[in-house]
Amino acid sequence: MAHEPIAATDPHEGNSHADNDGHDQGSHDHGEGHSHDHDHGHGHSHDGWGGKFGAAIREVFAPHSHDASDSIDGALESSAAGIRAVKISLLALGVTAIAQIVIVVISSSVALLADTIHNFSDALTAVPLWIAFALSTKAATRRYTYGFGRAEDLAGLFVVAMITLSAIIAGIESIRRLINPVPIEHVGWVAAAGLVGFIGNELVAVYRIRVGRQIGSAALIADGLHARTDGFTSLAVLFGAGGVALGFPLADPIIGLVITVAILAVLRTAVRDIFRRLMDAVDPKFVDTAEAALAAEPGVTGVRSVKMRWMGHRLHADAELDIDPATSLSEAHRIAHDAEHTLTHAVPKLSSALVHAYPAGGSTEPEDHRHDVEPSHPHQQ
Repeated sequence: MAHEPIAATDPHEGNSHADNDGHDQGSHDHGEGHSHDHDHGHGHSHDGWGGKFGAAIREVFAPHSHDASDSIDGALESSAAGIRAVKISLLALGVTAIAQIVIVVISSSVALLADTIHNFSDALTAVPLWIAFALSTKAATRRYTYGFGRAEDLAGLFVVAMITLSAIIAGIESIRRLINPVPIEHVGWVAAAGLVGFIGNELVAVYRIRVGRQIGSAALIADGLHARTDGFTSLAVLFGAGGVALGFPLADPIIGLVITVAILAVLRTAVRDIFRRLMDAVDPKFVDTAEAALAAEPGVTGVRSVKMRWMGHRLHADAELDIDPATSLSEAHRIAHDAEHTLTHAVPKLSSALVHAYPAGGSTEPEDHRHDVEPSHPHQQ
């Protein structure tokens, strides 16, 4: 026989043990497949307070995540977790906006009103992401054969656009105030509103980024970074009010320019992550893990190739294996099926796989010698 593709079985079968590193791995060497999830901090383990502070700063502007951790692997569970994160963060931002509105009413500050409206409108960027998570739970169709996971990446593009807009607005406003200084009234209330805005947005940012890592969602992480940029804007309001109170009115626009640079740094991270998802980039360690797990599979004499791609916050894999040319068709089918099962254990977020088995030394091209096996449990995520 020349080759035998087999499609993914039910993803819950493979991922049901993904969060239990201590279970019996047998000959599949699954423990090695999980090893990459525990080395995130190795590249930043500098000694001393300076190294820790630098790592903390890097974490703010570029959250350290190799696309996903293995905390939440179930497809439906991860989508539900994403929707829950969006709902809770919207509620938190709503409370923050209401608190700022109360301060606006007390202080009668038009500038604060404008900032509050800006924060409220930015909070609504979570709505497209909510829709995308809901779409990702829909079954694949004959037109959208891979499902609707890519809607999440489109929502990520919208978030990136909003971060870009925030940077542009912050920069223009800072330059305008630097050229034509605008007096700040009700300095104490302005500072209070800035503090409320910063705390609310930063809490939401931390929450979204954490859940985004758990479910493997680049778009949710980007939305967390977006909340962080809004927090930076509120922080600029706080520091600017403090500078004015100390008799340095130019502190407001100068700090605004500094915050603009900070937003651009956050934007760079968001653009990078979303661009990689759109270009089907994955963490190379995922590929290394998959190759090692497949090479250790009984009956496999070699691993020709492993390809992976993200579809929203779920992974799909294609693998080509070498097996003994004397292997029967039914045995090749079993080897391919077992290899797919091994992949779902070894690689976090992997919900579907297509494994091809070829006789060692044979060609993958000729059609006249190919034997296709109809998958018994076809599944599209």
